[in-house]
Amino acid sequence: MYIVSACLLGRDCKYNGGNNANEAVIEFCRTHKYIEVCPESAAKLPCPRPPAEIVGSKVLNKFGKDLTLDFDRGAELSANTCLTMAEITGEPIEGAILKANSPSCGCGKIYDGTFTGTLVDGYGIFARRLRRMGIDIITEKETIPW
Repeated sequence: MYIVSACLLGRDCKYNGGNNANEAVIEFCRTHKYIEVCPESAAKLPCPRPPAEIVGSKVLNKFGKDLTLDFDRGAELSANTCLTMAEITGEPIEGAILKANSPSCGCGKIYDGTFTGTLVDGYGIFARRLRRMGIDIITEKETIPW
């Protein structure tokens, strides 16, 4: 079973109320078992909402509001949901396809906290949690290796 960012599957959970539907990811999911997640929705953050980026050790929205606890809670709830589904179905978690650059799901590159579109090396809050769990992660910008 694979973990997939819900926005990549066309779910309107992106901060601006839209999605990031990706045909390659959608096609992959047609032939593989998966669980879709949105840690920000799991945290009950509103949609739409102001954009947020990681600034140092915190997640702040564009207006400076600290959302760190919300992002941590959403990551924990989403990871627990994935583990529970794997246990219930007996399907091992084989990997994750997450939304590039996101403060939750970014893998390898995330926005730098200036809200200027500048990328820096780093991982989103949920992606960090999955890495600690030993789960392989890619983004929709990469060729799906599985």
